[in-house]
Amino acid sequence: MDLIANWLGNSPDFAVPFALAALGLILTERAGVLALGAEGLMLVGALAGIGAQLAYHTPMISLFMAMLAASLVSLLFALMVIVLRINQVIAGLTLVFFCQGLTGLCGTLLGWTNQPVTGLGAVSLWPLAELPLVGKLFMQNPLVFMTPLIFLGVTALLQRSETGLRLRAVGENPQAADAAGISVLGYRLAAIMAGAALIGLAGGYISVLSTKMWIADMTGGRGWIAVALVIFARWSPWRALAGALLFGCIEALIPQLAATGVRLPQYFVQMTPYAVTLLVMVWVALGKRESASQPGALGEPYIREERR
Repeated sequence: MDLIANWLGNSPDFAVPFALAALGLILTERAGVLALGAEGLMLVGALAGIGAQLAYHTPMISLFMAMLAASLVSLLFALMVIVLRINQVIAGLTLVFFCQGLTGLCGTLLGWTNQPVTGLGAVSLWPLAELPLVGKLFMQNPLVFMTPLIFLGVTALLQRSETGLRLRAVGENPQAADAAGISVLGYRLAAIMAGAALIGLAGGYISVLSTKMWIADMTGGRGWIAVALVIFARWSPWRALAGALLFGCIEALIPQLAATGVRLPQYFVQMTPYAVTLLVMVWVALGKRESASQPGALGEPYIREERR
């Protein structure tokens, strides 16, 4: 029973980075921009969050700085795909390698590696926190409880607002959107920066609130899993949240099994999240769920002079 209680209690902590990163990707890709740079932007957010935490010792400021840093770095990606119209797959991969090298170098030169920081304490939702077995689910840091509200806000923006309608129009048919007077490049730039802010928040969560220190390449491939999660969710925020909980439960189970004395090979443990990701992708492919939910102009550069 203790194993189950601890597993359930730790699962949200593992799920939040997947959820926030996937939501940022959905926001960007709804505008028609294929975003594969989540892993790099998460690293930027993680490093900036730790730097701010070491300087100010205020987690909320640190998380804001993580979002700001990732948004600023995303301008490089925006320059490549919006202005220079470089292939979006190549631009995304290049961004990941650039951010991996940049964060590793800066973290070492600034002496931030393995520097412990104080995060946020857990908040209990009484009386739910007193429930047997599932009580620990309701004893989390504040950002865990804020994550569903963030999803609610982004969903309302995309589905219930004129801004969201325009953004989705840009992702579905940029030529028609342009003919209707919508600034295609402006909306795509805004979507890239807003999505990067959420991805940076996911990285800041890992370093400031979860691990509470900086380690080079500490995201451990979570950005790539978030990319797969978006396809699994068919660009739906709520399905992405459910998928993030699934991956969070899988990651949280591994240390719980180890704590009870179950011996697991190191490399098996490391490959488990990616093996599950592959199985999910195979399931999506076999079910032919590619779908109508994919933005119609995803990955296609927009050139105003060219009309279809």
